[in-house]
Amino acid sequence: MTSPVKRFKKTENRVTLKFIAEYLGISQTTVSVVLTGSPLASTIAKQTQERIFEAVEKFQYRPNVFARYLQAKRTYSVAVLVPEIGDEFSAMLISGIESKLAEAKFNYFVESHGFAPEEIENYPDVLMDRQVEGMIFINTPLKKPLPVPVVAISDITNASGVTRVVIDNSQIVLAGIRHLKTLGHTRIAFFKGPEHNGDTQSRWAALMRAAQEMGVAVTEELIATMGSYFDTNLSMMQRGYNAAMSLLHRTHDFTAVMAFNDASAIGAIRAIEDVGLKVPSDISVMGVDDIELAEFISPRLTTIRQPLKEMGAIAASTLLKRIDGDEVAQETVVQPELVIRQSTAAATNARATSAP
Repeated sequence: MTSPVKRFKKTENRVTLKFIAEYLGISQTTVSVVLTGSPLASTIAKQTQERIFEAVEKFQYRPNVFARYLQAKRTYSVAVLVPEIGDEFSAMLISGIESKLAEAKFNYFVESHGFAPEEIENYPDVLMDRQVEGMIFINTPLKKPLPVPVVAISDITNASGVTRVVIDNSQIVLAGIRHLKTLGHTRIAFFKGPEHNGDTQSRWAALMRAAQEMGVAVTEELIATMGSYFDTNLSMMQRGYNAAMSLLHRTHDFTAVMAFNDASAIGAIRAIEDVGLKVPSDISVMGVDDIELAEFISPRLTTIRQPLKEMGAIAASTLLKRIDGDEVAQETVVQPELVIRQSTAAATNARATSAP
């Protein structure tokens, strides 16, 4: 078996936290806890701590961030873990995170796991290797507690000690259904979000309650599902297109679609037009999020705005407070806002309602 020292010689003298952990036969998290001076270090045996510092000295483990740590006991850096960096939802959140961290003169790393289970499992340790003082998870599961503060947006974590920033999904569906009902729509099709997405279950449960309260039927025939969030082969727009097509192949007996989000709504508009129908004269479509593209597609998208930049800023501010040891609310619930544009209109009985 190749020893850690031999591997070290083959990597051009680059010593990492992982190398130190392998050399000592302990976890990367244990090494990180000791080197960052975390309160959890008091739970680690003194002999183990001494071995860690001896190894650090022996192999001259001195990345730039660690040098700063030695001077100030701080790295002034945090990590942001997202499913995809390029989608507008994550980009708007990161914009808000960046603005708040910049005010506090904190640096940040953004890593994308691409829904790969192995990456999701390993990235927290990789980010600890960078000596971050905290982490923000966007629509990303965390299955184990970490030695640094964690704030989750669109939470799907199972770990303890996580602070959450979430949208009020009850208000999202109430605003959406109320708007469509006011326009005279009674046959409304609904997209159920992808499995494992942070908002899918809570939004769907809220939708079922709101529909019952407002006397709107939710039938199996008019429900379209969107697969698994971990299916990396499908964009959200493609999921929306496929969901709308599955509905249209079953029936045309509906006058409105309430999509899971803006991207799936945009996909639905394309599908509706591809079968020869028009939005909104034949079918109204509304989304959720209010991404930038919503205002520039044709027709401009009616949506329920999530203040994504604000949510990102709240997450960053909350994380900074936790890093400083301040008390924070376990969960911050953010309110949505209805934005009426061109993709919704009064229901019409002018077209045939029978399935093709």
